[in-house]
This record gives sequence, C-alpha cells and structure tokens, in this order.
Amino acid sequence: MNWEKTYKKWADYQGLEESLREELNELKDNKDALEDAFYAPLEFGTAGMRGVIGVGVNRMNIYTVRQATEGLALFMDTLDDETKKRGVAISFDSRHHSKDFAHQAARVLGAHGIPSYVFESLRPTPELSFTVRNLHTYAGIMVTASHNPKQYNGYKIYGEDGGQMPPEESNMITKFVRQASDLFGIEVADEKELLKNNSMQIIGSEVDQAYLAEVKKVTIDQQLVAKEGKTMKLIFSPLHGTGAMLGEKALQQAGFANFTMVPEQAKADPEFSTVKKPNPEDPAAFDLSIALGKKEDADLLIAVDPDADRLGAAVRQPSGEYQLLTGNQIAALMLDYILTARQENNKLPKNAAVVKSIVSSEFATAIARNYDTQMINVLTGFKFIAEQIKHFEETSEHTFVFGFEESYGYLVRPFVRDKDAIQSLVMLAEVAAYYKEQGKNLYDGLQALFEKYGYFAEKTIALTFDGVEGAQEIKDLMTKFRKNAPASFADVEVVAMEDFLNSEKHTKNGKVSPIALPKSNVLKYLLADGSWIAVRPSGTEPKIKFYVGTQGDSQTESLDKRQAFEDAINTFIQK
Repeated sequence: MNWEKTYKKWADYQGLEESLREELNELKDNKDALEDAFYAPLEFGTAGMRGVIGVGVNRMNIYTVRQATEGLALFMDTLDDETKKRGVAISFDSRHHSKDFAHQAARVLGAHGIPSYVFESLRPTPELSFTVRNLHTYAGIMVTASHNPKQYNGYKIYGEDGGQMPPEESNMITKFVRQASDLFGIEVADEKELLKNNSMQIIGSEVDQAYLAEVKKVTIDQQLVAKEGKTMKLIFSPLHGTGAMLGEKALQQAGFANFTMVPEQAKADPEFSTVKKPNPEDPAAFDLSIALGKKEDADLLIAVDPDADRLGAAVRQPSGEYQLLTGNQIAALMLDYILTARQENNKLPKNAAVVKSIVSSEFATAIARNYDTQMINVLTGFKFIAEQIKHFEETSEHTFVFGFEESYGYLVRPFVRDKDAIQSLVMLAEVAAYYKEQGKNLYDGLQALFEKYGYFAEKTIALTFDGVEGAQEIKDLMTKFRKNAPASFADVEVVAMEDFLNSEKHTKNGKVSPIALPKSNVLKYLLADGSWIAVRPSGTEPKIKFYVGTQGDSQTESLDKRQAFEDAINTFIQK
C-alpha cells in the first residue's frame, strides 16, 4: 500500500482519536508532511521503537503503541498459560502522552488476558528493569524517548531477566507487530473492568522501597560517605524527568545531605522548558546547574536524562569554572574507584570482570588491566551487557563489577539489567567524596588517572538524515565505508578493519579472522598508533554515528589526534 492509500484509510476512519483528527486536517494540504507521516511504518527494532509524536503510521500515537503491544501480546499467546499469566510491568516517563500510551498498552494486553502492573506515576527506566525482576513478570514495557527532544516518544520491551528483550524473542515480536497491520482493528479492553478484576494493577511505593533497598548496597565505603557526605556540595538535576523522586531519596539514604536540586528542573515537564535538549551529554543542559553551582560553590554537578538511565557530570576546575566530563571519563573515574575500594576491603573477586561496548574507551581497559580484572567487549546496546551478566551467573566464569557504554550509561550492581543513572548518581557522589577526603575534586582525580594510564580522548559524531531519503543515505554511507574506506586516516595507517556485519577482522597483510560476536552493522578501524575509528547507524534514530578514540602522552596530543581524525572522516564523507 502506497502512502496515499494509507493516508486515505486514516482520513476515512470515523473513529480516529480527536487530536489526531485535528492534526490530520491541519496537514491535508501539506503533501511532504503527509508523505513523511505515512510513507512507511515506524520502525520496530530490537530496542523497540522511537519517533515523533503525531498522526500517521510513521509516528508515535495510540494506534502505533497498540500495534506494538499487540505484537508482544500475540507472542505471549504462544507461550504456556503459566508464563503468560506472569504478565507485563509497565512504566512511563514525563513526555507528552506517556501515561496514555502506557495505559493503552495495558488495555491491549488485557484484551488477551495478560495481566499488567502499571506504575501510578512516572518512574525511571532502571526501576522498570528492576520491577520485571522483582515481580517476576515475563516482560516489561517502558514508554520513553530517553534523551530525545520534546517532540519524540518511544516504546521499549524488556525480557524476563530485566534486560531489553533478547534478539530471538524480539524478532518474533517484530513479526507479530507487522502481522497486526490493521491498526484500527486491534482490540482494547475496558480499563475499569481490568482494574476491577485485578487484570491491571497499579503499583508504586512498594516497588520504590524495594528498589531503594538495593540502591543502598551500591555504596562501598559507608564511613567515607558519612564523613564527607555532610559537607560535600552537590548540585543535582533530573532535567524535568523521572529522576527527581528516586534520585533525591537515593542520595539522602546514602548519606549525602548537602545537595541541592535545580529547582527549575525538578518538576516533570514534557516541554523540557529550560533546555533545548534534555540530554546530559549536551553542555547547554548544564547552564542552570552551573549557575547554581557557582552560587553555592559546589564541588560536583550531576544531571540525568528524563528516564534516568543516562548520567552526565561537570566538575569544578581550579579556575572556578565547570568542565563537563565525557561518558568515558565518568566511567573511568567510577571504575578506578570501585576497583580500588573493593581491593582495599578485600572484596574484589579474583574473577572480576568489567563489560563495555566496542565503541567505548580503552581508558577503562587500561584501568581494569592494572587490577588484573577482565575487560569484556560487547556490541553497542546495554542488552548485550545484560546478556554477559546472565552468562556470568549461569557459569560462574566471572563476577560482574561494572558495565558501561560511552553514551553516558553505567551499571554498578546487577539488580538492574539496564543502565541506571540512580545507581550512578550515588556512586559518582561517593567517588567525589573519596577525592574530597584527599583535598581534591573529580577534576584532580581525572588528571591523576591520565598521568597514570595515558591521555585518552574520544568523540562521538552523529549525523542526522531525516525523512524518506534519510535511510538510503545512511545505507549508502555504510556501503562506502565498507567497500571503499581509505587505507589511512590523517596519515595514520589502518592496520585492521573489523566488520561486525560479516563477523570478520581483516588485517593489512590480508589475513582474515572471525569475530565471535553477534552480527551487527558496525565497522571499526584499528590504526597504527593505537587509535581507532568506528561507524554504525543508530538503531533508534535516523542517524549514522562515528566514534573516534585516541591516546597520547599529553592531553594536547590526544586531542589534536582526535581533531585530525574527525577532519579525515568529514573529508571522506564529502568525496
């Protein structure tokens, strides 16, 4: 069916939700906008779906949410009754329509006789992951667009271990989603009836308490926190999202009494009115935190994204200004402290392991090596870190001590199986307390790690290709890099190329060896000076991402290398 026929079907549907009807009427003379909204279904992949809120099959609305949930429900219909009756936990963030989308999902599940456990109000993604494990549900649904701008929303499905749904099950769900092609014919149960017969249960504080009890165990040195936590000044921002309530309670129970929440950003707001992007990677998201930090002479500024799975931080420099840390730097600081503190307390397992993504810094690898701790690399996506944790538990081969991705996601303790900014908030505050006891701050700590392990610098470059032609442009770029990549970047020779789609590593002497990871559309170039460059299309956004990692004997050298490689990538793209 071409987009005009799909559009006509929506325009002719008499029961169309009123706000969507109004939007459709506004767009009726805008052919380009209509084509973009109807040319193809919103992509449902291994991480769920994410898109602009609005009318059409290529948008987030109650009909596409119902379709996604129908796919999950049809898949659960194939399971045995006992498994099916375990049900689905559902949470949602502060975005437009999030609560409605969550309740629509519960109604679709209810029509299939599948119980749901829906949070009374917004809760973070990591708590949803915890809830699946805590309530022993078969699956979880998180309605969120994470750190994307206000016009977006999204939908993620979690498996019974609390990690994002594994590929085999996810692929089956995707097939069922596409089978549910009649978006207006999907049955939804009456919510009042579901609540009356307990097929839909509202959950809240009891799960919060169970989650916070586990977060309390994140703290390693309680004496240290008790000593420094009363005076160390910390600014915390939930960026108008879900992190406010649990973040505040987690800090308080750990013993950090001298923190201030950015008042303008403490209130949930789907407009994210004080920031252009609610993303802790974005320097502008810290403007209010920096102003408050200077006023209160704060040691550390921390912000989490709207669903509280990503965390960013800024530290005070000797000049009194604040410098943002990268995700890789935050991970290095936390990892070094965790390994140091656990080793000093004789609590570092002999088979300790850290797990990171293949596009994350080797800074952490150098730290892990210093503590005889295994570093395991996995594909991008925290579900692959969750899979490793599950493997460790089943085999006792390793003991998980830390996991991270360069995109500001970290996990300290595995009672959650996704990145957890609430855990990370408490841990990073403890790391700051560790340095404060020595008369230092995190900026000083980072410089000390650089001096010890080398000066690492990384950068992620994201290019956006929207609209009908965007997907093809991204595909063409991946083909160009795969088949015609240069033999050197910035005059530094490529000594090996790893093609994760073909599961092959090619060295410059023509040797080909297998890569023992699942297939994924990722390319990674290893350079003669120890630097690396990776390229991959985003799985949730219309973007292609380039990752650059360098190492030097000084900060200037590593940054200069990074800039040279970035320029080389741009030159190659534009040829």
